[in-house]
Amino acid sequence: MQTQSQTVSCPKCGSTDAKPVTFTWWGGVLGPRLFSLVKCNSCGTEYNGRTGKPNQQNMIIYLVISLVIMFCVCGGLSFLGTMLNQH
Repeated sequence: MQTQSQTVSCPKCGSTDAKPVTFTWWGGVLGPRLFSLVKCNSCGTEYNGRTGKPNQQNMIIYLVISLVIMFCVCGGLSFLGTMLNQH
């Protein structure tokens, strides 16, 4: 887990006082850890603690991949159920 000294400065206010985010609506517990999401204690901006860049692109990619996986699992289960009912 990252500490405050390992994060780059906030892209909005320049502060280096940030804490790791542990949970988000889009990534649950895993997403913030995958993308080093931190929240600035001065202005509240959430950003990637390693790069200092916003996480919007990462968030979209994470959501799309999650939806594709869910679709495949649900579609696979539906297909399996259909195949089992035919025999």
